[in-house]
Amino acid sequence: MAYPGDLEKMLNLVMEHNKWRRRETVNLIASENVMSPLAELIYLNDLMGRYAEGTVGKRYYKGTKYVDQIEGALANAFADVLGAKYVDVRPISGTVANLATYYALAPEGGVIASLSTRAGGHISHNQVGGPKALKFRVVELPWDVERFNIDVDGARRVIEENKPRIVLLGASLYLFPHPVREIAEIAHSVGSYVIHDSAHVFGLIVGGRFPNPLKEGADVTTSSTHKTFPGPQGGLIASGLEGEVNEAISRGVFPVFTSNYHMHRYAATYVTLVEMREFGEQYADQIVRNARALAEALHANGFDVVAEGLGFTRTHQVAVDVSKFGGGEVVSSLLEDANIIVNKNMLPWDKSAVKPSGIRLGVQEATRWGMREGEMAEIASFFKSVLIDGVEPAKVREKVVEFRRNFLEVKYGYKIDAEFARGFLRDLGIFL
Repeated sequence: MAYPGDLEKMLNLVMEHNKWRRRETVNLIASENVMSPLAELIYLNDLMGRYAEGTVGKRYYKGTKYVDQIEGALANAFADVLGAKYVDVRPISGTVANLATYYALAPEGGVIASLSTRAGGHISHNQVGGPKALKFRVVELPWDVERFNIDVDGARRVIEENKPRIVLLGASLYLFPHPVREIAEIAHSVGSYVIHDSAHVFGLIVGGRFPNPLKEGADVTTSSTHKTFPGPQGGLIASGLEGEVNEAISRGVFPVFTSNYHMHRYAATYVTLVEMREFGEQYADQIVRNARALAEALHANGFDVVAEGLGFTRTHQVAVDVSKFGGGEVVSSLLEDANIIVNKNMLPWDKSAVKPSGIRLGVQEATRWGMREGEMAEIASFFKSVLIDGVEPAKVREKVVEFRRNFLEVKYGYKIDAEFARGFLRDLGIFL
């Protein structure tokens, strides 16, 4: 079929992007992943154009009888897996989940204690992000560089002196589990709520390879659904609390921060949750082993991998100080030229977010494509070629493309049943 020239160009751009990112690059962005073929198919559905303002059984629109069943089933399934008293799957991102929870638990002008961005805190945890819009005052939890974790004794002083309404744990750079039990005991003694932002490690929690914060003493956990949990982009809130506070969280989601919940993602998220029930332990275990293997291989090749004395990592992430190669921006650009996708990242000793000394790597998508410890060593060799040996990125890129040809099928998930796919698309008016 012939399309107008500008439309043809747009379609080609998308196709080029798909080929590049899905078939030719090694993606080590710690906040991304790929869905299974079944989840991606079911993501394409009529709900992408619909509204269902309100809650299950109490909508402001008609035509929502199936939405109620889908949303209710998804929330109940997450509650069962996490041991939560209340789950809200309506937030469209982890940040929206955070904002709705802050709004419900802290009064305007209240105090939040959280980690700085240098220590791994997400921007939605800090004064530059959502807390500023909600007029909260943010105090910093102290960081122990040697332990690469929260300084519990220092945190005790901060919490007891400031009596924050919310103590916020979890991180964007997250190598080791935070001391949730210890911090929760301190926070609860002064009447603070504890929120754990599980966005990065949510798949590891569901897969049983990272502590469930609700069982460690957190009152609420928030998350996105597209990092180590390999679903569509979205968010959720899981509360271990009971009563009116959960109603306040619900009101924070709607009508305060969302109106349309992007409901076409619900079924794909459910597919992913079922996949994680079946394959999640194996997947999470391989993620953790791959991260350790990548860290060890990079270290052996001469890179300054963070937290060597602690075993480098217990999550999907690896942090590398690349200041001797020009810093995170320079290094991430060189690696992109070689078709290796990473992001620059602040480290605790940095003073600038614009020119950080580090890069952050995540192995969850590489693992999803079927890569294992041996492939992590090969990826580390690509790093060495570009950054230490001085090989032209274009030459390394050829090797990366060849390497990726062996990893083009998503693992730890369901394939598409052809008959189901044809009927599903036909009902959408798509005839192939």
